[in-house]
Amino acid sequence: MSEQITTAEGDVAAHVMVVDDDPRLRRLLQRYLFEHGFRVSVAANATEARHTLEGIQPDALVLDVTMPGENGLELTRSLRDAGQDLPILLLTARGEPEDRITGLEAGADDYLGKPFEPRELLLRLKAHLRRHQPPPPTDNLRIVRLGDKEFDPVRLLLSGPDGNIHLTGGEAALLCVLARRPNETFTREDIAKAMDMTEIGERAVDVQVTRLRRCIEPDPREPRFLHTVRGRGYVLKPGL
Repeated sequence: MSEQITTAEGDVAAHVMVVDDDPRLRRLLQRYLFEHGFRVSVAANATEARHTLEGIQPDALVLDVTMPGENGLELTRSLRDAGQDLPILLLTARGEPEDRITGLEAGADDYLGKPFEPRELLLRLKAHLRRHQPPPPTDNLRIVRLGDKEFDPVRLLLSGPDGNIHLTGGEAALLCVLARRPNETFTREDIAKAMDMTEIGERAVDVQVTRLRRCIEPDPREPRFLHTVRGRGYVLKPGL
């Protein structure tokens, strides 16, 4: 089910879809998120989620990893392959760092281990929704040339000779951070802070860099534009 509410300013509230096979957790999160200003849809498994997604486009997904049938990682990969760029937050009882990295590599934006405090989920959702919004136009946000591709940091749009190139919210946010100050080295800590990712860990930045290189580099193994500065971090060097 879905509840529609508006913010104090009259805008339609962000819509979050929760997919988890635990009915108690679904009800808890549905109630908690609704009480904190979200519209909420729920599904018990990936099949239900896919059916719901045929009729609505939520602003963010919260997915359980260990669902029966198609699990959260598989659903995440499938949605990313289909061009879905909305924030995806994975929930799992396995909260080890390697599990988090696996989730990020699948295309998730975040990874929260069970049990968790609902308030932490709320704060992370809000951070990812903020990051997913285009930044306000400023003089520092100009079109960036990356070989035969162009990135518009205001619209968070990467385009090439064959049209627009899909970026996830995390990839677009990373490219926007680097494009604001091209040719300047950013530490992993700087990037994590700018992307509201400090609670996930700096290695998550490396995962996003790897994913972004697949989108902007002719050969991701030999980067022309997004360079690693050994011992320091990363730098974006636009050019033809």
